[in-house]
Amino acid sequence: MSDSIQISDSAQDYLAELLAKQNVEGIAVRIFITQPGTPYAETCLAYCRPGEEEPSDERLELEKIAVYLDKNSVPFLEEAVVDFNADRMGGQLTIKAPNAKMPKVNADSPIEDQVNYVLYSEINPGLAAHGGEVRLVQLTEEQVAVLSFGGGCQGCAAVDITLKDGVEKTLMERIPELSGIRDVTDHTDTTNAYYR
Repeated sequence: MSDSIQISDSAQDYLAELLAKQNVEGIAVRIFITQPGTPYAETCLAYCRPGEEEPSDERLELEKIAVYLDKNSVPFLEEAVVDFNADRMGGQLTIKAPNAKMPKVNADSPIEDQVNYVLYSEINPGLAAHGGEVRLVQLTEEQVAVLSFGGGCQGCAAVDITLKDGVEKTLMERIPELSGIRDVTDHTDTTNAYYR
């Protein structure tokens, strides 16, 4: 059983009540994060009728409800708390997931997670001053990180210098398994280039 997420008694009561109103035998709650590990991460809670869960989901049997956790979201749900605060208006369900935007990564984490972590914790805050940001587009089989520069960095002559010097140096230092960095708009590699 995953101890990554805590669902308070009041939240279980509230969710159990909502599920009962659906009148579906075996209905559960599914928790997942869209764009986990990025600044755009959103933690979502949805009804999950029997058969709607993914085979890889982690199932939690709580006292009052069953919960499915999306497998890819589990590391990002560490220390997450689902709570329900009753008030005169009926109350509000809150989900706090402190690691949704940036999971705790370590040397055993997938390289993609490690790259994202370095990008969002170290590199992007520095680029934000210029209105830019770097995203990981893909990790090739050769362990080359393909990065996309957005915002103020795009089409900026300094990108090459920024990319080669700052970003590459930082990533290669932090993640020794990486064999290199490539800009997604780098047309020197025509194997999978596309022309607009």
